[in-house]
Amino acid sequence: MAVPPCLGAASLGDPAIRHAFFTREGGVSTGVYASLNGGTGSRDDPDKVRENRSRMAAALGVSAERFLVPFQIHSADALIVTEPWPEAARPRCDGIVTNVPGLALGITGADCGMLLFSDAKARVIAAAHAGWKGALAGIVEASVAQMERLGARRRDIAVALGPMIAGNSYEVGPEFEARFLVADSGYTRFFRGSDREGHAWFDLPAFIAMRADEANVGSFEDLALDTYSDEARFFSYRRMSHRGEPDYGRLVAGIVLT
Repeated sequence: MAVPPCLGAASLGDPAIRHAFFTREGGVSTGVYASLNGGTGSRDDPDKVRENRSRMAAALGVSAERFLVPFQIHSADALIVTEPWPEAARPRCDGIVTNVPGLALGITGADCGMLLFSDAKARVIAAAHAGWKGALAGIVEASVAQMERLGARRRDIAVALGPMIAGNSYEVGPEFEARFLVADSGYTRFFRGSDREGHAWFDLPAFIAMRADEANVGSFEDLALDTYSDEARFFSYRRMSHRGEPDYGRLVAGIVLT
């Protein structure tokens, strides 16, 4: 089986942990999904998505059945998992946590933040999907709290943020900004004026970094790769929307204890 290329984070380099931020390269999908589309929620051929997921699982050193990706709902819900689940019974949440070796945790994204967490000392890992809703609601903090339940210590947790939409690519309207300023007027620092009246550029990666810092994790690493501007390597929901394309592929990030 062909193993797709992937990106790594230096902060997750412990030999007891294997991880990957997969690009859109190295799969079998075609058209707007070319080629490593990992999105079961897309309208891509399900057999091709399964093959793509199998290739990702192989890159992580596990079988496809042990590569778990939840049904993401833009929430602050994080769950501890200890065994594989049937595809039809995926939990509805945005963070998954485990201390079980050989159980790979995955998350999808196509502009939203894909976060991988590791406490190599306690041997606890997590994966979380952080769109603006989840980041604002507290998915970073919820994932860290669940890791603590398994024995992790905040000062030993490394968090890596994979490819996602950059602040220079994420223009939002006044209603969007208002949601953040109602929560905390200090969040205005994550917005920068746009040439379009009433609009602003929103720095979601910086907002996620701030939430990780406030969660008192040991380290935070941002790969600083923009899904919107790098079409050759990444899928992007916003780029698809601007072009009026019918659908889009999903990127996947995964982590496993060896």
